Amino acid sequence: MLVRAVFWICAATCVTASTKGDAAAAAAGPRLHNNQLYKFSYTTELLLDKARGSKEGSAGYRISSDVNINLVWRDPSNKEDQLIQLAISNVRIEPASQGSEKNNILHGSTTESILGKSKLAALTKPFLVHLKNGKTKAFYSYWSEPSTIRNLKRGITSLLQFQIHTGKVVENDVSGRCTVQYKAAEGQVTRTKFLETCKTSETGFTTHSTVLGVSRKSSSVTVFKLEDGFIKSAVAEETHSLAVSARRSTAAKIVSRQTLLLVGKEAGPMEMAGKDVAGVVKSIDDKLAAVGIVPEKLKTQCKGCPTLFEHWQVVQKQLEPASLSKATAPRSFLGFIQSIRKASKDEILKVLKSASKTTLPQVVDAVTSSQTPASLDAMLEFLNFTDAKGLVLQERFLYACGFASHPNEKMLTALLNIAKGKIGSTEIKESVVIIMGALVHKLCLKGSCDLPTVVQVKNMILEGPESTNVESEVQMYLLALKNSLLPEAIPILTRFAESEVGSYSTIALTALQRYDVHLITPEVKQTVNRVYHQNRRIYEKNVRAAAADVILSSNPSYMEVKNLLLSIGDLPHEMNKYMLSKIQDILRFQMPASKTIRQALKDMISHNYDRFAKVGSSSSYSGFMTQSPDVTSTYSLDILYSGSGILRRSNMNIYGSSQGSMLHGLQVAIEAQGLETLIAATPDEGEEDLESFAGMSALLFDVQLRPVTFFKGYSDLMSKMFSMTGEPMNVVKGLILLTDHSEVIQLQSGLKASAEFQGGLAIDISGGMEISLWYRESKTSVNNRAALVVTGNVTVDMDFLRAGLEVSFETEASLDFITTVQFSEYPFLVCMQMDKATFPVSEYFTRYESLPSGKSIKSRKGKKQLVPGSEFPLHQENSNMCKRVFESSW
Repeated sequence: MLVRAVFWICAATCVTASTKGDAAAAAAGPRLHNNQLYKFSYTTELLLDKARGSKEGSAGYRISSDVNINLVWRDPSNKEDQLIQLAISNVRIEPASQGSEKNNILHGSTTESILGKSKLAALTKPFLVHLKNGKTKAFYSYWSEPSTIRNLKRGITSLLQFQIHTGKVVENDVSGRCTVQYKAAEGQVTRTKFLETCKTSETGFTTHSTVLGVSRKSSSVTVFKLEDGFIKSAVAEETHSLAVSARRSTAAKIVSRQTLLLVGKEAGPMEMAGKDVAGVVKSIDDKLAAVGIVPEKLKTQCKGCPTLFEHWQVVQKQLEPASLSKATAPRSFLGFIQSIRKASKDEILKVLKSASKTTLPQVVDAVTSSQTPASLDAMLEFLNFTDAKGLVLQERFLYACGFASHPNEKMLTALLNIAKGKIGSTEIKESVVIIMGALVHKLCLKGSCDLPTVVQVKNMILEGPESTNVESEVQMYLLALKNSLLPEAIPILTRFAESEVGSYSTIALTALQRYDVHLITPEVKQTVNRVYHQNRRIYEKNVRAAAADVILSSNPSYMEVKNLLLSIGDLPHEMNKYMLSKIQDILRFQMPASKTIRQALKDMISHNYDRFAKVGSSSSYSGFMTQSPDVTSTYSLDILYSGSGILRRSNMNIYGSSQGSMLHGLQVAIEAQGLETLIAATPDEGEEDLESFAGMSALLFDVQLRPVTFFKGYSDLMSKMFSMTGEPMNVVKGLILLTDHSEVIQLQSGLKASAEFQGGLAIDISGGMEISLWYRESKTSVNNRAALVVTGNVTVDMDFLRAGLEVSFETEASLDFITTVQFSEYPFLVCMQMDKATFPVSEYFTRYESLPSGKSIKSRKGKKQLVPGSEFPLHQENSNMCKRVFESSW
């Protein structure tokens, strides 16, 4: 009995030890059995559709086949180290959506006729995969195969890679190098791939502004069901949704599905002997090569596509100046850019040299916006900056550089070289430097602030304001700093805020207002408060108004607000009214400073009838233009008059916000000074010696442009007075590439989707100022005309079959801001009007499929609506005043 008891104890101990040993050696990933052939059915499906789906069905196709898998070799010392063979057969290609024969591009086709005999043979040729611990170490196929065939094989390989333990790892597969989460349950493993972490060799680009950009949401989940250590089934679904941030209904969705189902097992080839993987692979076929897990870039050739010059001949009528207010202009502009991006320098120069005088500025817009090395080289060769007569084309080139969606160091270097060279026009010299500031800002946003050229330009514009005494040059450098938004510029702008020259102070203060609030230090606030309260010298009204804007937009303290309130009553008449209107607007519109202002107003010394009953015509008003879940657009109008009733400053702003980001879409400021002598009026304090001047400044999509001058000096004023036609002066006119998003989306199935979203804007901003001494009336106008087209194209091109869709919307709109002042009596009558005309909004959805043979199908659906025009509301006092102005005009 004792012997038997000892025997059973020893046996139990051995069993326990054996169990522990098996647990330690548990499989990390799939394991195949020797002498066994696993027979699978495999399907990969691609669907392209609108984000919410469409009645017409999705574009796309389904590829089905049989797949046989068997073990070729296993490392005797490591069962997790396996070489596996896969063989594809019985390939079938079908449309993704069932429809009529008319809409079935594959109707009457066979797999061989679609793929071609050689590609079908390559696809059905066996290939090898080296798995170790459940991870793909190598993929063996043939370099002679087309890239599309190898990519399809890689897609199947992606379903063999998994681990059977829960955890998060970084893996390499067909999608790139990605973070992956595994969740294991009994007989099942769920793999979630975090696609936003995937690193691939193919990088795209996107617009720097979130408001104008494109957002993408992606997911990839694969569920493995296991049987006897290997795959019983693998079902994967990957989705990508791309949407225009400002209008999320303009969106496209990519759905990629893969299914691998075990349909049977049978006796298979025996495991091969060999020391290592390389030796075994060579013994099977010495032409087999480790071609890499990551897919290669596909080189697609467009058969029958027009040349750039042929494309230009088709679109040139749509790019005539008379057509720029129509949606056909930006749509043609976007298509033209796509052709330019594929063209050589010589092809681009041919178009530039052949364009008519009227269409050439629009061609310059398109070529510069293309942002390719060839397009930049072509523009630099075509333009002669030493010729003052070429001002229009040169400035269109510079503005297009300023609006560039993804500028690089080469573009900035080109502008720097122009700035260092001989320039025939002073205006162009100023524009070059101002636009360089905008490029510095965009490059710094991309993390390229330390590039040699960026550093050189930064030093140039930072040192510029204090390196010259020429007024126009100082303003030029200050405007460049305003565009750059460099933190290092804040001390310089702060010093110039206290300048004796009013234009310097105004530029510096408006630049400071553009910075993030956390960069506005107590020292900056002290300086700005000194300017507003005139602690050291007397300032012009528009300078003090700009200082007040900085204070109120920079998280003002209780004492700062209280001191502002206490100043009301001691200011010039119109300044009193302006500040009251500004305070009331902040409270009404619930701006960030409103809470502090309400606290300060509890003090009756600050808040009393004497202060809040000041009369005048100056005003400040903000309102909503649009409010939607996608984007919120606001406008503001600030009008400041001199005590004699002549406009001192008019400032119109339009902002857009989306997903927590803000875009300064438009600012048009009109300034006038020294006009009191025209009506024998007395200038306000600090403005007695100002030279007669009127001008206009525009900021468009966060880029400050070169200001334009209506007149400067008394003699210029008088000549303009007698020659004034009432026609507005153009400030900005042209085509702008607003949205520019391009990326290649590598799908787990091995397919590649190309996503291109572009938004084009045809814009015409003009402004004018009229003064009638006879009727003692002045009128200023800002006219905005625009046509906008945004398109999104998603295409999957497999050489043998192409599928895609386009989502788009377009609109044509106009916005006019007119201010009429009658200064025959005081208080003078002021009427402000901000009118939006009725405009159309159209949306389109197009799906298309084509074969190399030339056979294609295309369907397009659209809807159109009219948005009624309206006059944007301003304060009630303005409405009452407009009524009196119109009555007196009859």
